[in-house]
Amino acid sequence: MTGERVTPASPPSQASRASQPSRTNQSSRANPDPLDPLDPLPPIWRWQVPHWTTTESTATALNLTPGELLWFSDPNHWNDRANPTLRHYHHHWIPTSTGGLRLIERPKPRLAELQRRIRRHVIRALPVHDAAHGFHPGRSILTCATPHTGQNLVVRMDLEHFFPSISARRIQSLLELAGYPPGVAQALAGILTTITPPDVLRKAPRPIRDRLRRPHLPQGAPSSPAVANAVTNHLDRRLKGLADALGANYTRYADDLAFSGQSLPLHRLLPGVRHIVTAEGFRLREEKTSIAGKHQRQRVAGLVVNEKPAAPRTQYDALRATLHNCVTTGPQAQNREDHPDFQAHLRGRIAWIAATSAPRGAKLKELFDRIDWS
Repeated sequence: MTGERVTPASPPSQASRASQPSRTNQSSRANPDPLDPLDPLPPIWRWQVPHWTTTESTATALNLTPGELLWFSDPNHWNDRANPTLRHYHHHWIPTSTGGLRLIERPKPRLAELQRRIRRHVIRALPVHDAAHGFHPGRSILTCATPHTGQNLVVRMDLEHFFPSISARRIQSLLELAGYPPGVAQALAGILTTITPPDVLRKAPRPIRDRLRRPHLPQGAPSSPAVANAVTNHLDRRLKGLADALGANYTRYADDLAFSGQSLPLHRLLPGVRHIVTAEGFRLREEKTSIAGKHQRQRVAGLVVNEKPAAPRTQYDALRATLHNCVTTGPQAQNREDHPDFQAHLRGRIAWIAATSAPRGAKLKELFDRIDWS
């Protein structure tokens, strides 16, 4: 689990010793790396991450015993075969607006707190590109949509199965790049990812099944949005480079890619985005690609951007009606999509409206405060 290499029982041959670099004063080193007793070089740390060099020090920093670290990181993937009582996650399918299904994998309280701790101390120290506006401090749907306001052409493209497409191996590689030894990076990546159990997979649509049966980033974990932003830093860099070369604006909100400009060479932009997305290990939902001129409704991150970023009136009216019904008949009857945390879901929708219209947000908040959640 730790990824530690075992020192050979017998000494290396004379030929192999001759091919190795000199290791003078090796026995006098005060703090040899316990992950590799033969390696005299210390880790090369990048960014302001905590310097955890062993799984033991990692466990201590996370207020865990080494056995608990093993339990939560699950290197042998026993958790996907465990009964629901022992599993680390609750699993819940919800319908999507396009008629499909989305799997919410919500960690149980202790794992969720552990993921928050890793997010706070490690993930937030990793670089995130300026084009990323979702789940990032100081950024919002409003900051994502604003660069595309008043443009002649707006192009939207969606990444398919965004969270499940991010594998544990990719997260481990990023953590190793940050400086963590393989054993520590593997343990941290294991805590941040999961494998969907076979009984839950039976309900999975075929296109996503293969991704869910491998270690992946769970949609529903408190750490997943920040991890996704860090992992997609290189994708954003490449897409921003393409946009700059073509005179376009580029922003991303989670899986929603947006490009705009007064004049866009679509014959270069669209194939270029497809090539970069594929090379970075993602896929596009081709049916969700949209191209809108200034005389059409242009939308980015759900906001209309023709003149200024604004939530569509139809969505404001629908949310107001839902909140009114929650007040009069109770929230349970209105949770038709069976959201696991309907209260948080409504708060998020209100915040989305309020981001572009404070008066509308205040009216919705007044209705929300009248709901009886008991």
